[in-house]
Amino acid sequence: MATTQVKLQDLRSALQKQGLAAYIIPSSDPHQSEYVADHWKSRQWVSGFSGSAGTVVITNDHAGLWTDSRYFIQAEKQLKGSGVELHKLIVPHTPEHLDWMKENLPSGSKVGLDGRLFSVGQVRQLAKHFYDKNIELDTNVDLIGEAWKDRPTLPQNPVFEHELKYAGVSREAKLQQVRDKMGNTDFHLISTLDDIAWLFNLRGYDVECNPVFYAYAIVGKDAAWLFIETTKVPDSLKEKLNNDSVMIKPYDQVEAFLKNLPEGKTISLDKGTTSNQCYAAISQEKIKESGNIIAALKAVKNPTEIGHFRNVMIRDGVALLRLFRWLEKTLDERPVPEAEVAKKLAGFRKEQEKYYGESFDAIVGYNANGAIVHYKPEYETCASIEKGGILLLDSGGQYLDGTTDITRTIALSQPTEEQKADFTLVLKGHIALDNTKFPKGTTGVQLDTLARMALWQHHLNYGHGTGHGIGFFLNVHEGPHGISPVSSAKTGVAIEPGTVTSNEPGIYKAGKHGIRIENLILCVEDVENEFGKFYKFETLTLFPIDLTLVEKSMLSKDERAWLNRYHEEVFEKMSPLLNQEEKAWLADKCGKI
Repeated sequence: MATTQVKLQDLRSALQKQGLAAYIIPSSDPHQSEYVADHWKSRQWVSGFSGSAGTVVITNDHAGLWTDSRYFIQAEKQLKGSGVELHKLIVPHTPEHLDWMKENLPSGSKVGLDGRLFSVGQVRQLAKHFYDKNIELDTNVDLIGEAWKDRPTLPQNPVFEHELKYAGVSREAKLQQVRDKMGNTDFHLISTLDDIAWLFNLRGYDVECNPVFYAYAIVGKDAAWLFIETTKVPDSLKEKLNNDSVMIKPYDQVEAFLKNLPEGKTISLDKGTTSNQCYAAISQEKIKESGNIIAALKAVKNPTEIGHFRNVMIRDGVALLRLFRWLEKTLDERPVPEAEVAKKLAGFRKEQEKYYGESFDAIVGYNANGAIVHYKPEYETCASIEKGGILLLDSGGQYLDGTTDITRTIALSQPTEEQKADFTLVLKGHIALDNTKFPKGTTGVQLDTLARMALWQHHLNYGHGTGHGIGFFLNVHEGPHGISPVSSAKTGVAIEPGTVTSNEPGIYKAGKHGIRIENLILCVEDVENEFGKFYKFETLTLFPIDLTLVEKSMLSKDERAWLNRYHEEVFEKMSPLLNQEEKAWLADKCGKI
């Protein structure tokens, strides 16, 4: 296997042949996915950095990776000796690599990129950013395809139907919802994999942890087209789709279809998720930029989905209970590698009904490793957990009837005063967000402060968002809404009834510990009066919060009442699925304070 240095050397030779001063390698695929199939892990192949977010820029004399604070520690380890320099983003999700390029590339330079991997909106921003430096963009450069000799093939896994008893709304009804939003536009192009899966009530195995499949979709007034490797659709499913006026076309024919749209017809699309290459295939006079129609529809869960969410949390809590009981017993006998905990938890989840897989790689961070926000333990390098210190476990499951994402931090011995204080400040923020009532139209950037106030009073903070939307047997990170201090398209979206969001404040002290408490919360209606409609949150996640880490003197009367009510609900809903020993364990963990 070629080393990173050899790969960089090959790519620099290609740069010179094509007259490029730099080449940009993102983390995405042609569908702007967060998690991608192995075939599209170009940035990881080049740099060795395996985090889910980051951008690599290669020039003739420099190679850099730009990523955010979640990955600083991981990136430093994985990039060591690679020839790729870590550039730490000051503000997450910002294009600081472009500022670096403007400062370091000569005026009149040419920058290359693969237009399949960038949305048309991103390419426009690049061009705008480089305009005053007279830097030219070439969007038709695929250096990776030439250099990556043993590249994995695109997935060929079959798709399957997500039954109506889970989805709650038929694909015919969903297609009509999209058509109603299309107005007088003739067609609508959809590139995002989770939106396509939701729209057609289909799921797949193409991307690890996310039950999606590689496809494009075009919705017309009377028919829809699904562009997918045709062998991936079983004949019986093809017949069902055809009966619903959904035509199956080969995946690689989408651009030809777009080039040959009938004269006088128009197509709407989202510039933020449509690849520059697909956009370029369409005659400009036929394009209407509409934004993502499906994201907002998908985010508001229907009553069937909400009912399943409530049920799946109980089973997921049972799996976690059995994991933590196993860990307690095993630690009496031997140390336990962090990676073993992740594997064991997946095994306990697999025992639950309707289990499909993990919703992301479990983060199992013991002591100092808990401060690595997106830490994935590997057997060869991970720490061994002992009866002492604290453990952060962030994990989730995919089930036919829902997606889960939960973080718990537990003490494995008597915690220190610092650990208790940090934990309790995080808990206070968690409760503040969960307890809030807010008027219709409130956005995630407004709500974020609630989760941070207690930490701020002690000059503490965390470098990630407080909450992300979550899919229903779909992507664990889902838009269009989110809760974050950074004003953005996501955080500017109002939190509406039916949306499910994570509530996950934390604190991370490098070399010491990480603490995070995460539940999923459902926005529900509260009251309507002369001041308008007000909403509140319902906690969906069910699992005890470690009381040994709580400094009770730091909690108000209302905060203690919230914690006691939450633990009463956890015990009430989980106990029917438990044996007597498990019930006794849960009762102890759900004691009153």
